[in-house]
Amino acid sequence: MTQETSGRPRVIVREVGPRDGLQNARAVMATADKLAWIAALVAAGLREMEVASFVPPALMPQMADAAEVTARVRAAHPDLHAVVLAPNMKGVEAAIAAGATTIILPVSASEAHSQANVRRSRAEQVAAVAEIVARLHDGGPGRPLIEAGISTAFGCSRQGVVPERDVIDTAVALARAGADAVALADTLGYATPGQVRRLVRAVRAELGAVPLGNLHLHDTLGTGLANVLAGLEEGVRGFDAAHGGLGGCPFAPGSVGNVTTEDLVYLLESEGFDTGIDLDRLIRARELLSAGLPGETLHGRVAAAGIPPTWHMAR
Repeated sequence: MTQETSGRPRVIVREVGPRDGLQNARAVMATADKLAWIAALVAAGLREMEVASFVPPALMPQMADAAEVTARVRAAHPDLHAVVLAPNMKGVEAAIAAGATTIILPVSASEAHSQANVRRSRAEQVAAVAEIVARLHDGGPGRPLIEAGISTAFGCSRQGVVPERDVIDTAVALARAGADAVALADTLGYATPGQVRRLVRAVRAELGAVPLGNLHLHDTLGTGLANVLAGLEEGVRGFDAAHGGLGGCPFAPGSVGNVTTEDLVYLLESEGFDTGIDLDRLIRARELLSAGLPGETLHGRVAAAGIPPTWHMAR
């Protein structure tokens, strides 16, 4: 496809496969295979990517090589916006040492999920974010960006309904804590388009100068792309997605794959947005993903059906 920016609004697609996508995988992908896969994604045009989680290997063996992967990705792809997740200061320090450009600090809107995920209450995790941000500011310029990611913002398998007021209050508290951006995550894939419109509008209205980050959507109930369209209608211009539709949260029972990157790119480009991503190369990169995770089921309608020839003609 032709990658052009003139006359088309830009939408950022953040690839989360190497982080969110792998954390629920049955097998552990070898470091060399991860690096080859990431290189193929970069070659396809991805410029923003979650590459690792800095969590205890005993809890998530898929991320045991987080520091090595992050450092080697930064060395090989200096223009890539390398994003990582870290739940605490220890993880943040390791992420900084490895060269991460953005660090996501997870805060759950659901008290039950917060206890299962980080063994803290929501208020305790917000306080931890404030402490981390303060310590990073004390370290002077050159620090990575801190993005507070609100998980289970649209519902929780442990708690059930998560009141929208809880999500809004959490977002405001994180903005006051000093986060550079606050993002909403549909961890379980329960969101509906109406809910996305409502919550995005409400949160953005109360965040003030702090930007709303990417919308992180899962496709558990088949509403992922519909929710993307709802986000676009509300002015969201950044979305997370996973190559091959991999993903899920091990601390949120029932969570399945993310929105598939290939399908998201097809939708966005078809709707007149510029992603800068070569869809043909993105689909071909699935071969490396399958080789690195043999036996893992990959998802995606566009990869299964093929890119329509009419779509190529329209580019």
